Amino acid sequence: MSVTPTEHTPEPSQHLHPTEHTVRAALRSPRLLRTEVLAGLVVALALIPEAISFSIIAGVDPQVGLFASFTMAVAISFLGGRPAMISAATGAIALVIAPVMRDYGYDYLIATVLLGGVLQMLLSLVGVARLMRFIPRSVMVGFVNALAILIFGAQIEHLVDVPWAVYPLVAVGIAVIVGFPRVNSVIPAPLVAIVALTAFTLVAAVTVPEVGDQGELPDSLPAWFVPDVPFSVETLEIIAPYALAMALVGILESLLTAKLVDDITDTHSDKTREAMGQGAANVITGFFGGMGGCAMIGQTMINVKVSGARTRISTFLAGVFLLVLVVGLGLVLYFTPIMSARSIEVTGLGVLPQEDVVAAAAVAPGTPLLQVDTDAVAGRVASIRRVASARVQRQYPSTLRITVVERIPVVVKDYPDGVHLFDEDGVDFATGPPPPGVPYLDTENPGPNDPATKAALKVMTSLRPEVAGQVGRISAPSVASIT
Repeated sequence: MSVTPTEHTPEPSQHLHPTEHTVRAALRSPRLLRTEVLAGLVVALALIPEAISFSIIAGVDPQVGLFASFTMAVAISFLGGRPAMISAATGAIALVIAPVMRDYGYDYLIATVLLGGVLQMLLSLVGVARLMRFIPRSVMVGFVNALAILIFGAQIEHLVDVPWAVYPLVAVGIAVIVGFPRVNSVIPAPLVAIVALTAFTLVAAVTVPEVGDQGELPDSLPAWFVPDVPFSVETLEIIAPYALAMALVGILESLLTAKLVDDITDTHSDKTREAMGQGAANVITGFFGGMGGCAMIGQTMINVKVSGARTRISTFLAGVFLLVLVVGLGLVLYFTPIMSARSIEVTGLGVLPQEDVVAAAAVAPGTPLLQVDTDAVAGRVASIRRVASARVQRQYPSTLRITVVERIPVVVKDYPDGVHLFDEDGVDFATGPPPPGVPYLDTENPGPNDPATKAALKVMTSLRPEVAGQVGRISAPSVASIT
């Protein structure tokens, strides 16, 4: 869905006197205050599915996106330069930071958000907002359409390997989103589609993937969070490129949205303050464990153009109502259907069959990711003799990723039951045909843990390149001569 800046119908509330576009005026007028309160509620309801969707795109729990939307909206209502503009977790930011979550984990993602916020504040100080005057209107239109295409592409994977009932539900949902605005333009069409289809799946007992499968929804207020990452140049090299991209994308989308609202309301906004506020809001969001965000064009249009809001009250209440809804109605949200596949992905394999790892993991197909004890699964996989270590991660929306490190044979030795393989720590981890280039260790004592074998293994593993070049069997006494 795209928004063309030049195509809008003025609402009656747009012709208010500029002095009525203030918090003080709204608080003194029951009519204006009612407009702001209802606008905040409508935006909060519309934000819930958006925040969950963007959380999935970023690869994090839904609560991370929901908390980010709350902190961004509340913070920007005080710090921003464009009244009535909505900031929350967005698809643009989710797409930028998703690789950090996938490759380095949650703590590095939060560190990226914090650095991105700092960079946004620095960019505002050097006057980046003033460059907005040079951006053509055609760029604004192209920007919004490109973002719509990227977000649409990110949803395709949720239509693969899902129950057949998902497809008619998707078709009905699209029809409601397209057709409902012709009947009623006050209530957001996506919200109507979500409520109606969720009610249908519950009443008709239709089995489809649900939001509850994707992760734990919040049942408490956001808490202070400091990412556990090394404070080093190496960490900076990892997060800096993504943080810079996040800062630039966030400022661009926010300032473009601010200019769009300026045109619709025929008012002026402080772009430098808005850029500074976006950075500060992202820093605050990061320290509360949120995924960061920026201005949202769609939700801002609902707030300003559809609902008629004009002040910071609506933005503030959107965040407050969002928190109340997701914490107070978390059980309802848990059963909101969402389209996803489920799979177990195993990486790092060498000679070990993937089937052995999946069997050891003992995770039943279709188990919600939230219910998977990752530490327990890692322990079961690491109990395989050939596995030196294992790490298990939830990769939202639908994948359990198991990364294994296999033991590498450096010495083999004959025993009555066959050839045993030893790794560099001297661990007897497998039996079977010796790999090419791995030397034999020949000892008179048949015990794998006898002192002679251990001493010989220690010497041979430390001299791996030299020993690998030997031909035939090497006796324990002759190992000393190698040194």
